[in-house]
Amino acid sequence: MGPGRARRAGPGASAASVRLFDWSRADEYETVFAVEAVADGVRARLENVTVTVRDDMSGFFDGLARDFRGGEEARVRVNNDLVVTAAFGSGGQVFLSWMLRSGFFPGDWKCTVTTVTEAGEGMTAVAADLREFLRQG
Repeated sequence: MGPGRARRAGPGASAASVRLFDWSRADEYETVFAVEAVADGVRARLENVTVTVRDDMSGFFDGLARDFRGGEEARVRVNNDLVVTAAFGSGGQVFLSWMLRSGFFPGDWKCTVTTVTEAGEGMTAVAADLREFLRQG
């Protein structure tokens, strides 16, 4: 099995979702987990996403929660295999685009799924869940 996979999901799969799971700690500086994105009949999964203490993935989401009034520019958090782009909508929503990619070469795949979260309390809950997930163990 390669670094990840993408496939069409079955009929009726339409609500966009992203799931982080299979957490493990490589050492005191690195966390490894799997991520799965599902939307509109597409399912993509990466088995080994590594984030380091310097990546500060939690800090990115905490910042989105603090800035609940948003802004005009999209914010991007890049990890080699996982790219998260956040854009604040005019209706008090945060649009999180999750791009999973198996690599950087022409034969590699990528899949982008967009989830919508309420700015303020909704984003605060997402940030808290992510922070707790990354701190396991």
